[in-house]
Amino acid sequence: MENLLGLLRIRVKRGVNLAVRDVRSSDPYVVVRAGKQRLKTRIIKKDVNPEWNEDLTLSVTDPERPIKLTVYDHDTFSKDDKMGDAEFEIGPFIEAVHKPLEGLPNGTIIQRLFPSRQNCLADESCITCCDGKIVQDMVLRLRNVECGEVEIQLQWIMIPGSSALLP
Repeated sequence: MENLLGLLRIRVKRGVNLAVRDVRSSDPYVVVRAGKQRLKTRIIKKDVNPEWNEDLTLSVTDPERPIKLTVYDHDTFSKDDKMGDAEFEIGPFIEAVHKPLEGLPNGTIIQRLFPSRQNCLADESCITCCDGKIVQDMVLRLRNVECGEVEIQLQWIMIPGSSALLP
């Protein structure tokens, strides 16, 4: 794979107040796309506040490319309905990963990102040092839908021999 920088583990935690696409509920699952990679969570039946707590791992080659997340409602006999989508940048997260961590107390906030028209954040997102690892919690507001948010957490996995981003 060209220029593998490392692996991005995306923990898809849960959906909040997702749109109803079947009679009274939905059977949601999440698809995460980056370039040609496409990963999906399991389907949770009849739940508009699903708890996935599922880890999806993407290979990162281009830190400038946003990652797309789409929520679908699984239908047995017809095409799955779209329940909104969101996009998020990983540039600030990857920059934080490459800062020296030595001596940082657990829970140190390295960077705060705020909701804006340019992003899908529903709330402030903090990049923090947690047990010697860098993590970022995000609440993404879904677009192209009447309601819904998805909570995720990013964690970086270094690969020995992967091309470093910063000197």
